[in-house]
Amino acid sequence: MKEILLELERRREVARLGGGQARIDAQHARGKLTARERIDIFLDEGSFEEFDMFVEHRSTDFGMEKSKIAGDGVVTGWGTVNGRTVFIFAKDFTVFGGSLSEAHAEKITKVQDMALKNRAPIIGIYDAGGARIQEGVAALGGYAEVFQRNVLASGVIPQISVIMGPCAGGDVYSPAMTDFIFMVRDTSYMFVTGPDVVKTVTNETVTSEQLGGASVHTTKSSIADAAYDNDVDTLLQVRRLIDFLPQSNTADLPEIECYQSVTEPDTSLDTLIPANANKPYDIKELILKVADEGDFFEIQESFAKNIVCGFGRIEGATVGFVANQPMVLAGVLDSDASRKAARFVRFCDCFNIPIVTFVDVPGFLPGTAQEYGGLIKHGAKLLFAYAEATVPKLTVITRKAFGGAYDVMASKHLRGDLNYAWPTAQIAVMGAKGAVEIIFRKDIADPEKIAAHTKMYEDRFLSPFVAAERGYIDEVIMPRSTRRRLAQGLRMLRNKDLTNPWKKHDNIPL
Repeated sequence: MKEILLELERRREVARLGGGQARIDAQHARGKLTARERIDIFLDEGSFEEFDMFVEHRSTDFGMEKSKIAGDGVVTGWGTVNGRTVFIFAKDFTVFGGSLSEAHAEKITKVQDMALKNRAPIIGIYDAGGARIQEGVAALGGYAEVFQRNVLASGVIPQISVIMGPCAGGDVYSPAMTDFIFMVRDTSYMFVTGPDVVKTVTNETVTSEQLGGASVHTTKSSIADAAYDNDVDTLLQVRRLIDFLPQSNTADLPEIECYQSVTEPDTSLDTLIPANANKPYDIKELILKVADEGDFFEIQESFAKNIVCGFGRIEGATVGFVANQPMVLAGVLDSDASRKAARFVRFCDCFNIPIVTFVDVPGFLPGTAQEYGGLIKHGAKLLFAYAEATVPKLTVITRKAFGGAYDVMASKHLRGDLNYAWPTAQIAVMGAKGAVEIIFRKDIADPEKIAAHTKMYEDRFLSPFVAAERGYIDEVIMPRSTRRRLAQGLRMLRNKDLTNPWKKHDNIPL
């Protein structure tokens, strides 16, 4: 018996070494951790239970039968994050460059199936070189099996991808179908085809960083939701995100004890809006003062900065915040902002997370670049997302809510549950100056008449009370009471029951 136990320990030690000490050292020299080190940092200490440690590939082509390593380039299993179950797989770059074989794919699909069956989040840590070319179509089939499970799990359990090395081909398509993607600056890349193929096909000379680095995917392509400086910081931030998310679409929202009063007024909010309607202010200040302890996890902070999306808590329970940002492009809605917010709203709706919307929007961004780029369809994505959502929707109009953008931003007409306005709110088809120049175009040469008309228009329309008179605004509230009002509203809406007509699925304007 003793010999058998010793053999088990020996095999485990060999498997834990992956591609060997030399390759582990090379991984560390690049500023990267190994797959097992990443799992140890991410999960609660001592909670990791590994599956399939001894799995090996079955390939016999190109001499592969002489090169077999236990684990076959991916570490899979489950553990806990702050006591809550999660499933995890981490690609091991020290073993065949983390490339995917048939056996490697089977390990991933097993853990995907278990996550779906047990309704718990799944986290994929990627540091891989795509399909293992020695296995040909078997590797491609393996990727498709993973993709299929990504789709089936979408909207059922949270799926999070962490890109921690160079990833191409299937190792970017699978993350693209998950809910969130995080990257590490300077050491992680995502591209469908690498710089060498690009050079051959298009004759473009480009570096890995320029083609698919974290800076590209967090600011230009919007593929990644955030990027951090190193492996440890990235994994700790993903742990923080997990704390905001429910286990599945049927699980209760996570709640933690809340020590911050929701009844105490915050008088600083009474002076947040500048006297000059054209002067910007930082909407994040409002979010931080409304959320418990000022704890706010922002999504896609570096992309489409004219809208802010992220998770916080009110009275200990998770809420999703969406807010126009007057500091950037005056908070206008454009194609990028619409897509960013639409995806976030749909995620919240999938997982029954209430949505709090702060509105200060002068409209949609005009111009040929936007129109040619499909602003109509991209703007419709956000409209569709809000209209479709059945979770509690609470809206606060802080200042401008002009034109179609007023409708889009969780208005009462899109089944908003509670729609509040600050006394500074301006709800109209457009700004006073533009409206007057259209209505009274015959007086446009007379500055005095135009000024008088503008004052009249502002008094008549640029006031929250006009909308309140029609019931489009439930209440005009004092800014200082915003946190209390939202907390009370969320409490009241806890048992909201709303369903959409049965359908196989919708046809969102993609």
